[in-house]
Amino acid sequence: MLTRRQWIGRMGTAALLAGGRSKQAETAGRPEQGAAPAGCGERTRSREFFYRPACAWAADFIPFYKDGTFHLFYLLDWRDRWEHGEGVPWYQVSTRDFVHFTDHGEMLARGGAEDQDLYVFTGSVIEAEGRFHIFYTGHNGYLEQQGKPRQAIMHAVSDDLLHWQKIPHDIIYAPEALYERDDWRDAFVFRNQEAGEYWMLVAARLKTGPSRRRGCTALCTSKDLKKWEVRETFYAPALYYTHECPDLFRMGDWWYLVFSEFSDRMVTRYRMSRSLRGPWLVPANDTFDCRAYYAAKTASDGNRRFIFGWNPTREDNSDSRPWQWGGNLVIHEVVQERGGTLVVRMPAAIERAFSKELPCSFKPGLGQCEIVGNSVKLAGPGSFSCAVAGALAEPGKIELSVEFGAGTKGCGIMVGVSEDLEKAYYIRLEPDGNRLVLDSWPRPGDVPFMVGIERPIALKPGVPTELKVIVEASICEVYAGGKLAMSTRTYGRHSSAWGVFAKEGAAQFRNIRVTTL
Repeated sequence: MLTRRQWIGRMGTAALLAGGRSKQAETAGRPEQGAAPAGCGERTRSREFFYRPACAWAADFIPFYKDGTFHLFYLLDWRDRWEHGEGVPWYQVSTRDFVHFTDHGEMLARGGAEDQDLYVFTGSVIEAEGRFHIFYTGHNGYLEQQGKPRQAIMHAVSDDLLHWQKIPHDIIYAPEALYERDDWRDAFVFRNQEAGEYWMLVAARLKTGPSRRRGCTALCTSKDLKKWEVRETFYAPALYYTHECPDLFRMGDWWYLVFSEFSDRMVTRYRMSRSLRGPWLVPANDTFDCRAYYAAKTASDGNRRFIFGWNPTREDNSDSRPWQWGGNLVIHEVVQERGGTLVVRMPAAIERAFSKELPCSFKPGLGQCEIVGNSVKLAGPGSFSCAVAGALAEPGKIELSVEFGAGTKGCGIMVGVSEDLEKAYYIRLEPDGNRLVLDSWPRPGDVPFMVGIERPIALKPGVPTELKVIVEASICEVYAGGKLAMSTRTYGRHSSAWGVFAKEGAAQFRNIRVTTL
């Protein structure tokens, strides 16, 4: 599968090798470079709330804000090598409100089997020196057969953000005395006003140390965006295999370094410091979301900052199969708390978009159940209790406040509830573990909840917790307490019915509201 080969290539293990095929064989049948495939031209998105291109999947969004518009460049994956050829290009979609999107088609075309940028991987966009600049990753596993680097940082320029010209001779390779040659990607370029120069952060790997701990953030500097000097490593904690998609911003008195790692977990993390010189502190909760949210990068409109990531699909559209590379766009708002730590919440524009109120009629399910208006009270000491509402329109948003009693083991929202109550997905608050998880029955394996789909949250008896859930097709986006997000997929939903539940204890659900677009 093409996406698997891409993913392996990004992890720096097996190269994307052709097995001796010629360039003609590799490119045979490929559409003309620069041409948009059918269904992917400029259009206003209306098919899916969580954006993806009509004919393909999206990965690694690169956000850039200009004059009231967020320009979201992204990696497009057709997942059909024989129909569309090999390689990944950059496309662009723009939005002013995170609800309505306009596709602008291809921005950076992929190269051929002999070009450095067969795969146009992640980078960044900056306005500087009178033009717009993209610094991107050129990836080509075939070049290893020729003794050349698999990855390099490359450069393109534009006057309007829509028409881009590559500058082939502007290319930066990893200095092999310091870093592994073939892991050198995802450039993030910004102007360091204090130093009076441009800085470039690069996802790299050190030459020595345990393999899974060599991941680091390298630093290059330049006066003119043309000549670059490699400086001392910016951040190297000896924790992860790599630090993909680096991003850096300042909010108040703090600097924040954002990156995505795959070692112990596949998540986007952040570090915080009062100075670009460090030290970089690790907050108690250093993630923005869970396993089903990756390669996230941020952008600000000058007042608020947002983080743009993708909710991945699973192979064979099955909860029990591996996660894939690419999926649908998901946007969170990033909020700074007292003390400098960061939390996320649903963007206000998305909240407002769900404005059509839907009726909500609960019926008792199991255990003790008291239904009064838009409030449900459940009680089941040592047992399970629930109440089931009607069908949820898609995309649909559920919001409510839940307050549980002392000793309660779990409570929350059910989606995809079967008529006999046998099957459902459970968005569950677990007081004993101070966490939010996704569970399901039947389960994909012998696990107490879906692996990687969990978030830390402080829970206390008698203290209400706000839950907001958006459901569209297999996508399920959960926000809790106004401070955290949990993305996931629910491929096995057996119905559109939803409900609330309590496990071994009591819980009261208030201010229940269901809306759609």
